[in-house]
Amino acid sequence: MITDARSRGMDVTTESYPYTMGMTSIQAAMFDHKEEEPATYYASLLWPATGEHLTKESFLEYRKQGGMVIVPGNTPENVHAAVVSPLTMIASDGFLSKGQGHPRTAGTYALVLGRYVREEKALDLMTALNKMTLMPAQRLEKRAPMFKEKGRIRVGADADITVFDANRVIDKATYEKPARYSEGIQFVLVNGVPVVKDGQLVGGVVPGRAARAPILQ
Repeated sequence: MITDARSRGMDVTTESYPYTMGMTSIQAAMFDHKEEEPATYYASLLWPATGEHLTKESFLEYRKQGGMVIVPGNTPENVHAAVVSPLTMIASDGFLSKGQGHPRTAGTYALVLGRYVREEKALDLMTALNKMTLMPAQRLEKRAPMFKEKGRIRVGADADITVFDANRVIDKATYEKPARYSEGIQFVLVNGVPVVKDGQLVGGVVPGRAARAPILQ
């Protein structure tokens, strides 16, 4: 679909994270009229706040309560095709609340570098890094000029740098333990300030800046 749109002159791209499961609100419309499903349907849903797979009873209770739920999202084959496509950027919209959420929050980039690059050799290292850095920056700089200083290592650019061991980097986050740190990442700098040092999170530093775009009239 995207390739066809681009062949007709449309400026279309996409992004993907390397997981078959997604996360959404349990009160979303997709769950309307799901009160009488087989037990296997409810068991396919994971409540990240407790790590439990749901039953009909817990599904109905959490629907009343509200919150985020892990849901089946795609097949491994489709995820693989999306990640390796030259049109796809690697991205994650995940978040954690009290250490619970989706593993894409902590593991997306290390998973791609460890599995797709090193283990499967489905992507070469520079292509994977481009998908994570320069491609998104170039896409966003059309609306937010500050991204012209992102996604590149050069004099004058923002010093947002990750230092990792390509022979060791791998994700450790799981659906049950989504906040696990990845292995093989020694340093992360944001605007030149270390937020990860010697593989450990640095506390008390918040060097990030909001990325703002001008309001269109």
